[in-house]
Amino acid sequence: MKEAVNLAGKKIVVVGLGRTGMAVARFLDKMEASVIVTDTADKEDLGVQLDIIRQLGIDTELGRHRTETFQAADMVVVSPGVSHKIDPILKARHHGVQVIGEVELASRFIREPIVAVTGTNGKTTTTELIGAMLKSSGRKVFVGGNIGNPLILYADGHPPVDVVVAEISSFQLDTIESFRPTVSVLLNISADHLDRYADMAAYVESKGRIFMNQQPQDIAVLNSSDPQVRSLSAGINCRKLMYPAPPEKQAGARLIDDGIRLVTENTDLFGHLELNATPLKSEAEGLMGRHNQENICAATLAALVSGATLEGIRAALAKFRGSAHRLERVAVVDQIEFFNDSKATNVDAVDRALECFQRPVVLIMGGRDKGSDFTVLQKKIQKHTRSLVVIGEAAGRIQEALGQATSVMTAASMHEAVHKASRAAHPGDVVLLSPGCASFDMYENYGQRGDDFRRAVDSLK
Repeated sequence: MKEAVNLAGKKIVVVGLGRTGMAVARFLDKMEASVIVTDTADKEDLGVQLDIIRQLGIDTELGRHRTETFQAADMVVVSPGVSHKIDPILKARHHGVQVIGEVELASRFIREPIVAVTGTNGKTTTTELIGAMLKSSGRKVFVGGNIGNPLILYADGHPPVDVVVAEISSFQLDTIESFRPTVSVLLNISADHLDRYADMAAYVESKGRIFMNQQPQDIAVLNSSDPQVRSLSAGINCRKLMYPAPPEKQAGARLIDDGIRLVTENTDLFGHLELNATPLKSEAEGLMGRHNQENICAATLAALVSGATLEGIRAALAKFRGSAHRLERVAVVDQIEFFNDSKATNVDAVDRALECFQRPVVLIMGGRDKGSDFTVLQKKIQKHTRSLVVIGEAAGRIQEALGQATSVMTAASMHEAVHKASRAAHPGDVVLLSPGCASFDMYENYGQRGDDFRRAVDSLK
């Protein structure tokens, strides 16, 4: 049992006044800490969030981060959207101030088992699947983390559940200390966020932190087909379940032509199940492509060892419809099918999306570059696309990298991009928004970008 954490009277700086920062500030205020929220935005840009915080009587410092404020604190809690390497945080650490993130703070107040899901792509889908599988099995579940509901919301008086299922980003893992999931899931690692990490090795190291505090009785669910995941698996100090092709004498789940077959040798983790020869389904409506079959494998393993039943898993897969903005079928207009994959913010996600279609694709890419190497897409672009429409800050870089692989058009807005793509497509083709970039040059988030794509498609009707 975890010991109670006493924060009363502690001077705590909360960095960032977004959804997570607000939830942290409210929680700390209830814990009777002395809280200051700091944000580089001005009060005119913060609107209702600032009003709510001030109504609670919580102090704010806006427009910049004051080093003196950070150094005078007992603790700094960093929102995931803020780099933990900004100068005031580095100086605070040097000054002996504890610096943690929201996930670390929340975990200190959570006593229930945590299933933590990370990876470059597929985190949200897999997290939602695990939650659905457990709920269909009669378990009480909180689903949150990087998926939209900060983990601190569970710590802050949420009715008790049996299992907490959390999507965890690399940024959140960067600021953990004692965070220990009962079940960790590492889906894949490919180049991403290289604008924030020194190199690929640093990014891989960040993902590997999910296993840092796991004990021998805990469980890691690992993608055996991913070389970066395999490189981390040797040093993991807990029981392992592998998918989609477990090595010899390794338990896990094998993806075969007719579904998922559990591999139970050398483990007692499935002892509560009555297994039969019928494989589990490896598909769900709205989940296209081999990568989603692998995500279903991972979710099945994590759910089973967290108390799900085979019947519950089957029921969840029958009802699951996939996440918004992730290979989401929007409409068919003039025999052209439009798909919204706005959540594809790195080149590996674009690669996986293109693999899902056997028909020619007119692809819309672009946004804010995250240090990506777009040239790795050349072969897939050449194979799958009829043409490419580029938008946003990265349009020039993408055109330079991929212009030899297909014809390229530029557009100044999503509306223009969709209309150009529609004209370039032939009946039976696919128009796919799969940006391969962050959205922050034109939108507040990828959801807003996807919604704009939907509106542009509607204008074609």
